[in-house]
Amino acid sequence: METRAGDVGQRPLYFKVLHGLGHAIDQQNTHLFPWAPVFFGIGVGLYFAMLFDPDWAQVAAVILAVGMSGGAVKLFMQQKPQWVVLLLWGISLSLAGYCAANLRAHYVAAPVLGFRYYGPIEGRIVAIDTSSSQKMRLTLDQVQLIKIPPARTPRKLRVSLHGPHIDIPYNPGDIVMTTGHLGPPSGPVEPGGFDFQRHLWFQQLGALGYTRNPMVRLAPRSDMGWRLWLYDQRISLSKSIKSRMPPTEGPFASAIVTGDRSDLDPELVKTLRASNLAHLLAISGLHMGLLTGAVFAIMRLGLAALPAVSSRWSIRKIAAIVSLGAALVYLGVSGANVATQRAFIMVGVMLLAICVERPAVSLRAVAIAALVILAISPESLIGPGFQMSFAATTALVATFSVVRDRGLFLSLPRWMSGPVTLLLSSFIAGVATAPFGAAHFNQVAQYGLLANLLSVPVMGFFVMPGALLAAALAPFGLEGVGLWIMEQGLAWILGVARFVAGLEGSTRAIAAPDPLVLPLISLGGLMVCLWQGKGRITGVIPICIALALWSGSQRPTVLMSESGRLIGILQGDKRALNKPKGDGFSARVWLENDGDPADQKFAAARGGFSANQLRFSVRETSFAFNAAHPDKIDLSKACGQADFVILPRLEAPLPKGCLGWSGQDFKAKGSVAIYEEEDGVRIENSRSRQGDRLWNSISRKPAW
Repeated sequence: METRAGDVGQRPLYFKVLHGLGHAIDQQNTHLFPWAPVFFGIGVGLYFAMLFDPDWAQVAAVILAVGMSGGAVKLFMQQKPQWVVLLLWGISLSLAGYCAANLRAHYVAAPVLGFRYYGPIEGRIVAIDTSSSQKMRLTLDQVQLIKIPPARTPRKLRVSLHGPHIDIPYNPGDIVMTTGHLGPPSGPVEPGGFDFQRHLWFQQLGALGYTRNPMVRLAPRSDMGWRLWLYDQRISLSKSIKSRMPPTEGPFASAIVTGDRSDLDPELVKTLRASNLAHLLAISGLHMGLLTGAVFAIMRLGLAALPAVSSRWSIRKIAAIVSLGAALVYLGVSGANVATQRAFIMVGVMLLAICVERPAVSLRAVAIAALVILAISPESLIGPGFQMSFAATTALVATFSVVRDRGLFLSLPRWMSGPVTLLLSSFIAGVATAPFGAAHFNQVAQYGLLANLLSVPVMGFFVMPGALLAAALAPFGLEGVGLWIMEQGLAWILGVARFVAGLEGSTRAIAAPDPLVLPLISLGGLMVCLWQGKGRITGVIPICIALALWSGSQRPTVLMSESGRLIGILQGDKRALNKPKGDGFSARVWLENDGDPADQKFAAARGGFSANQLRFSVRETSFAFNAAHPDKIDLSKACGQADFVILPRLEAPLPKGCLGWSGQDFKAKGSVAIYEEEDGVRIENSRSRQGDRLWNSISRKPAW
């Protein structure tokens, strides 16, 4: 029976609330599509949040539930859409996302090395880059390891060259061999931290290692296939760009054209991050948009000057098709990583929208791009690239839709519209991406807005058009003109970066947030951008809750590395480390997650304790650490010294009744965190937070 407005006023309060909620949900009926990737992403997120992998029966039940939910939606859609219909629609999309992530995880399944290996390593070079310590790294496929059967040999592995090596040019496709050390990918450096095993699982990298011996080329490249051929062309183009430009601007230009960052100076990257300009290095929506925008504008202006063409054909559509072709070429030249794929799909959707005479910039276009990316690579959801890119794009499209619909810029003088648009877009993108950048990279650039206002226009008017001009003139041997224009623009950007990074207080360190913070901020932001009606203001509530959780996030009182040999103890709000070197990556990440800008050597000077022996207490629970050789340890005496003992060099279980960790325990359970609580201590290890998943169960065979 229909409820009249007058009847609602006479009903109880709870009925009024439910009636208002139902009315608000009904308002979303014509704006549902932008929510599709949100619900799909919820399913993907649930899959990665689980502590176990589903078996066949569970997967079949999920697929059946998807079908039943879809059928129920179709049945209910015959009536006026109600909240039940929307709930079923959301459930079906979430289940579809769950299935997509599960299928993807099994599709990329490949062997993972389950032990430490030393011996001959042979394979084909498929990627060349540098490590954080500026050592050359080679990624190999077609791997052969002595005495390891093909069924257990990793599909790909990565080797860092640490020692003297033969001075030969390494080329993609070369068959090479060396003797070196390999091991399985390490787990998180602290419980709940970034999961390297999961990250490398989706790259099919089953072993990591290094060699101090020469790398010998057994055979030159042959029969590379189109993927490796394209990568080889990228490397050649990168070398050509760097050889024609100064040593500072050349690697920067190569990074934004080909995606090759191998020769970037680490100090330069640090400066760009401190000024919030590091996003210019990643080939993403900004670069793809600037390139296709330049091609679109040039084509449209050129065709408009030809009356015979402009009077018979839609030059706007022709320009869009040519721009799409340029975007496809840029996708191939730049390496087609996940960020570039995301940018290409978003630009492609917008250009195709122009061809079919639909709004090119809309939340629907953003939603299509997000759905395609999540369907192809669901694992991208949990990476900073996906989160920051779509946060910025969604916020910008939603904001400028309001500006357009309400004509907010119509009263401005024409000469002011450009600067105001740049200022607003930089501010909105900065606000939208700030929490994700702070959570993933543990710092905020205080003057990032200033740096972007001074740099992004130069990127759009000089750098990218210069690259386009160089490509157009290359067949005539005149590419130097375009490269010179790029060089001037990049020199300006680097000057801005150095100036902004040098300002006092240019960066502020941020502690890692609670795991619920980013999901709550995402929910709140989506409510503000996508919800129709006055209810969108409620999106502020989860954002405020998230910020409150972040400010009260508790860092572990004690951290132990996966090797068990590095210990970090909070002393007030600063962490002291037990040694100035060794386990350096773990030390750096711990300090960054604490929001502490100190390095390992400085943090080790805080504690004043020995690297080999250490005693400490947390809430009257005592711990004793001893890194001496097992033959020099009296186990019965050591176990009586404290409530828990830490013996990382002991490759055997601790005696019965002795609580703590041996080297065997660290290998099986990973890094350890100890939290201080009112009634004692809470102890977690990496495996308890990861669960038992495909990527960390090395001995398990994929279920499919």
